Order: sequence, then C-alpha cells, then structure tokens
Amino acid sequence: MVFAHDTEEALRSAVWLANSGLPPDTLTTVAQLDAWFGAYSYTGRRDGTPEELEAVRALRPLLLEVLTSDLERTVELVNTMLVEAHAVPRLVRHDQFDWHVHATPAQADLVTRVKAETGMAMIDVVRAGELSRLGVCADDECEGVVVDLSRNRSRRFCSTLCANRNAVAAYRARQAAPR
Repeated sequence: MVFAHDTEEALRSAVWLANSGLPPDTLTTVAQLDAWFGAYSYTGRRDGTPEELEAVRALRPLLLEVLTSDLERTVELVNTMLVEAHAVPRLVRHDQFDWHVHATPAQADLVTRVKAETGMAMIDVVRAGELSRLGVCADDECEGVVVDLSRNRSRRFCSTLCANRNAVAAYRARQAAPR
C-alpha cells in the first residue's frame, strides 16, 4: 500500500469524478451519483437532489486540474480547496473502517466533503513526493486521469476500455507487420 486506505479511496474517487466529465459523460443522473457515493465509501449528508448532482458535476473541472497540474499549481489549488471547505482534520472510526481522517462534519454538503477529502489526500501525495503517480491516460484518444497506486508504477491507462483498445491495436499492428 502506497498511502493510507482513506487517501487511496479519496484519490480513486476524485479520479472517477474528474473522468466522468470526459466524453461520454458518465455522471448525468442522481442514480449515477448515488452509485458513485456508495462505491467510494462516502458517508454523511446526502441530499439526492438534481441540485446536488449539478454541484458535483460543476466540481469536476477543478478536480481534473488538481489531479493533472504541476506541483506549484496543485499546492495552490489544494490550499484553496481546504480553505473553502473549512477543513479541520480529525481522526474517526466508523463502520468497517479503522482510524482515518475526516476534515468536515458529516452534515457538510457533498461538494464540501469531496473538496476536503480530495485536498487531504493530495496533501499526502505532495508530502510523499508522489505527484508522479497521477497523470493522463496513455491512450492517444483519451484525456482521462490515471492514478497509479501499484508498487511497480505500471498503470498507464485510465480504464480497462483504454487498456484493451491499445492492446488490440498493438496486437493488430504486430499481426500486420511483415515477417
């Protein structure tokens, strides 16, 4: 494990949200937001309204920029996110999770909690000198964000779809090459 569980989960969540704004948009309904909320172990207040969906959708360009910027810009954005979220880190333990950090009250709106959790995760990334674990998909036709949490830093594609498309293209190129 490169980072603590909550840091890895916040990074994966932010990457998913950032990538959901790229074509085809994969966050267009409240049901899709509900699925994301459950898949990434978010807790706390959940309004389940179209307004909440639009607020989360509006956050995606910021997340994309935070996850793909250089060190100085990332730090600037993270600090702004944490100030806007009124982040006050505290240790908590709930459900199946052992001690981890929450930086906002459970009653804070979802966008505030996403900003705080992403900001806190990015603090760990920056302090560990691991910003290189974040990048853009190696697929020439994709601009998705990749978070590489593998030990050998081998992840190059944002999704299985991009990885498979490139594997098939490489296979076909090898088969078509003269022998």
